[in-house]
Amino acid sequence: MKPFIPDIILPTTVVGSYPAKPRRTLKSLFDPLHFAVEEAVSLQKKAGITIISDGQVRGDMIGVFASKLPGIRGSDVIGRVMPPDQAITIKDTAYAARQHPYVKAIVTGPSTIAYGLRLQTRLYRNKDELVPDIASALAVEAQGLSKTGAVMLQIDEPILSTGATDIDVAKKAVATIAESVSIPVCLHACGNIAHIIDDLLAMPIDILDFEGCVNPENLASFSGKELKDRYIGYGIVDSSSPVLEPADVVRQRLWKGIDILGPERILPDPDCGLRMHTPESAYAKLARLCGVVEEVRQELGGAVKNL
Repeated sequence: MKPFIPDIILPTTVVGSYPAKPRRTLKSLFDPLHFAVEEAVSLQKKAGITIISDGQVRGDMIGVFASKLPGIRGSDVIGRVMPPDQAITIKDTAYAARQHPYVKAIVTGPSTIAYGLRLQTRLYRNKDELVPDIASALAVEAQGLSKTGAVMLQIDEPILSTGATDIDVAKKAVATIAESVSIPVCLHACGNIAHIIDDLLAMPIDILDFEGCVNPENLASFSGKELKDRYIGYGIVDSSSPVLEPADVVRQRLWKGIDILGPERILPDPDCGLRMHTPESAYAKLARLCGVVEEVRQELGGAVKNL
């Protein structure tokens, strides 16, 4: 199996979000959050992240997409959900791709969006009936994102581990988006995924990203599984706490992952997004992640040549 990015073992990445820090400038009169996008991109690069995001600074993960979909007003579904009239996050992703060779584009998953909304129309009897239309709408955005130069598309589905949504409906929705693009597709699932690991691995995705810090049992659930050529995004830095973990703790997590998954398929990252951190805490977390990974790369030097 080849590394995800040629000649780079253990390419680091982020789950997506970064603290938004608006600044008052002349440019901010037209786009109050453009500086926040610029800063998020710059600081991810400075920290040493291999595959960055645009920072996802423009709002909460549900609202930023739902607010642009016809058929949704606020948090209410008032009619048939349709594709967006205009691009939602494509501009920010394209900006990031102009600044850095490796960028992940991100959409919030259809099931997570559906279960964050209220049904105020009889067109949908329940939220699972809403999911396919949201998936079709997001597929249009995904197609645009895939043309920005991004090296992967990530679908965020934190709700899957809760059991609130129908996993078969979620599978079909993920497939709708994944099959609409030609770039590798990543699924990020929060929480304890051990009980749904087989369902997640059955989805048409190239990368499965999970939390490895607050839910360490997730890593063990991969033992003995047939992963084929699938890559694994493995959270080795705790995004739920502002505390900066010692390098030895992060290193131990990474080596455990290497023992189970092998170094060639791991994309080390934080457990989840860093939006709720201060900019200083978020940067420190990413710098710690990259520092540890670089040390492990050096330790793997002899083995990497044989991959």
